[in-house]
Amino acid sequence: MLRRVPPHLVLALAAMAFCCGWSLCLVLPHHRGDAAPFDRIEAALTDLRFSLIGPRPAPDNVVVIAIDDATIAAAGTYPLPRSYVAKLLRALAAKAPKVIAVDILFVDPGKPEVDADLAAALADAPTVIGMAASFSRSGPEARASQGAVTNIPVAQAILRPVVPLRESARLGLVNVAGDESGTPRHIPLLIAEGNALHPALPLRAVSIATGSQPILTADSITLAGRETPVDIGAGLALRFYGPQGTIRTVSARSVMEGESAESLGGKLLFVGSTALASGDTLSTPFDPVLPGVELLATAASHLLHGDALMRTSSVRHADAANAFLLPIVVVLALSIRRVALGVALAALVIGAVVIVAFILFAQGIWLAMALPLVAVSVPLVPFIAARLWLDRHRERQLTQARDGLLSFHPPAVAARLSAQPDFLAAPVEQRAAILFVDLSGFTGMSERLGPVRTRALLKDMHDLVEDTATRRDGSVTSFMGDGAMILFGLPEARPDDSERAVTTAFALITDLEDWIGRLAAETGAVTGLRIGAHGGPVVISRLGGARNQHITATGDTVNVASRLMDVAKAEGVAIVLSMGLVAGVELPEPGRRKRVSLRGRSEPIDVVGFRPISPPVG
Repeated sequence: MLRRVPPHLVLALAAMAFCCGWSLCLVLPHHRGDAAPFDRIEAALTDLRFSLIGPRPAPDNVVVIAIDDATIAAAGTYPLPRSYVAKLLRALAAKAPKVIAVDILFVDPGKPEVDADLAAALADAPTVIGMAASFSRSGPEARASQGAVTNIPVAQAILRPVVPLRESARLGLVNVAGDESGTPRHIPLLIAEGNALHPALPLRAVSIATGSQPILTADSITLAGRETPVDIGAGLALRFYGPQGTIRTVSARSVMEGESAESLGGKLLFVGSTALASGDTLSTPFDPVLPGVELLATAASHLLHGDALMRTSSVRHADAANAFLLPIVVVLALSIRRVALGVALAALVIGAVVIVAFILFAQGIWLAMALPLVAVSVPLVPFIAARLWLDRHRERQLTQARDGLLSFHPPAVAARLSAQPDFLAAPVEQRAAILFVDLSGFTGMSERLGPVRTRALLKDMHDLVEDTATRRDGSVTSFMGDGAMILFGLPEARPDDSERAVTTAFALITDLEDWIGRLAAETGAVTGLRIGAHGGPVVISRLGGARNQHITATGDTVNVASRLMDVAKAEGVAIVLSMGLVAGVELPEPGRRKRVSLRGRSEPIDVVGFRPISPPVG
């Protein structure tokens, strides 16, 4: 026979299946490098990691030659006159740098003689000048492939320097790739135009400086034996050193006027504007107005030292694994029966993922944080809601089941079992009062009435007996057809157990008089009550098998109380109480005392009888 699958297991399996589908929707575009709705979250978390880790020292073999406010003031205008730039280049060439990279776009022709002079200055030194690509296309046609390198951006057009200048120097692209928030994240090392691939300005400059050709794979670029990780499409992930000036910066004016005593020999020099009014600034985690030339210098330093952020295909595979595994582990944790423990474990797992991402980022490995967090947060809300609903539904079912089971016990005992499930797991010996009540003449009447009507009458009688006993803190431990056993001393013995038993005996006669009268009028049968009660030591325990138990009392006291109903029948009275029970109890009416012998018992017992029955009922 097939076993019913628990609802919580069904919910957990359904949640994990949903998590896998949801994670797949997130992972596929991330793995391709496409834009995603949560990119702004990733940008904020990336900036947070930069801020918490803090700036780090920049290598000193890359220097920014700043066209700053002092330089602009000395030149008298901005953009700088090309004649001034030519003089600057000659002054820099005299310092014997490895390469001079110029982050200036010379796209418009100037005076022929001025352009010729600038071209000559460019030709006299190892120089690279900038050009810029523009993009408008999207989709597959906006990406190109070269060998193992895919997703290379394709330019719609490239703005090149005027002919005399581009023939005198090497060219490199100055484009920067930003995220949804506008923060630069990558330098595209290659940009396609038609069938041609054009290098970025930093790549061209480092290639000249090291005298080596780049070796490019899907995950790295190698120059002069130094391997640097790259992202999708040969994108160099920027690992900012700090705010403006972290990379060594020298004013172009000080170079022109010979005031700079700093050595520039053997360095990679990046010439560009740092003046705020030039507008060539970008916001980074360390500086809201970092000059673009310093970004290009940062990229060149990465290529020289291999310290770019690592976001290779293996890192993106790890991102995918996080996106799939984290939601599943969290769902499993929250599926634990103890909700508080599950929440703690889920928080611990999520916290561990965040901490690992921070630690690895400090080591230069860019694990996505937004991807796994979004992967876990979206399915988490409906899962928790469903789990809470299931828990409440299960709690209602358990409460109903418990109440149903407890209905088989007297109210006082049921309350104790609810608060103390192991109540009477071990037998307890104590003093108690036992009362038996039985309908006389009911056997013959039930034969005439039939089982259905007999059951209805018994139910009425049981309700009256239970109500009368419960109002006096008595516990009906068993109904035996037309009789019942009532125990005074549950869930614990009380000094007034005997008094309450006596009071209940007389109350039963009174409370059942009307019912017996209606029964006689309806059926024509003569019935009456017989009550016997005795007090003494008993053993209260759970009786029955391992899977079917009831709470009751056993011992000689119980047997004596039961036999006293036979005495009541023989003496023609409704109530017989033992003298051991009524000792010290104020009786509501006088009774007839007598010493009687009980069947199966060697010693006689003193009793008192009440309410003679005339005529006696058999």
